[in-house]
Parts: sequence; structure tokens; C-alpha cells
Amino acid sequence: QVQLVESGGGLVQAGGSLRLSCVVSGSIFSINSMGWYRQAPGKQRELVARITSGDSINYADSVKGRFTISRDNAKNTVYLQMNSLKPEDTAVYFCNAQIILRPTIPLLTYWGQGTQVTVSS
Repeated sequence: QVQLVESGGGLVQAGGSLRLSCVVSGSIFSINSMGWYRQAPGKQRELVARITSGDSINYADSVKGRFTISRDNAKNTVYLQMNSLKPEDTAVYFCNAQIILRPTIPLLTYWGQGTQVTVSS
């Protein structure tokens, strides 16, 4: 069974930093893109950052210059380094991965359970 397990969330003051990690576990063939989304109370889930298997990266405009996404393919892990955090970054952050379980099976999308990030002013 494939699982995405996030860690690294918490409470931080404005201007501080956090680093989120997401590990993909289970029997898989390969991972295509990996990314981070967030959802604040009363708002829709939105893309924060995404990195493809070819290391192409895109960021939401609101986090450009402050957040950095990276991945370690050997560890099936994606990271999100968040600097200069603002109260408006407060949300539940979800890991997302597009995974190929077997070469003959179409790509599937998986989600982590989410980790809370709270930024106090």
C-alpha cells in the first residue's frame, strides 16, 4: 500500500522558517511529479510548489523567493523549505505525488494526510 507521510509542520512566529518533508512508502515503480498544496480555513486547496522528475519547478506567486522545493529520488522524499513565513501562510499543507505503481498501470495521484503550519503575527 502506498503512503505519503508528511512531517515538519508546527507553530512559528512571522519571519521564521520551517521545513516540511514527505516520504513516499510502499511498492512503486517510479514517481513522476511531487508537490505541496495548502488549504486554509474556508478556502480552496491551492498549489504551493511542484517539482517534476526532471527537476522542473513551479511556485505559487505568493511564495516565490521565500519557499524552496526539492526532492531526493533515492529516498522518495520531497521537501519544502519555508522561509520568511507570514501569517497568511497558515494552512494545512498536503503532499502530492504522481506515482507509477507498475509500468503497465497508468499514473495515479496520491495525497498525504496533511500537516498543520501556523504562523503567528
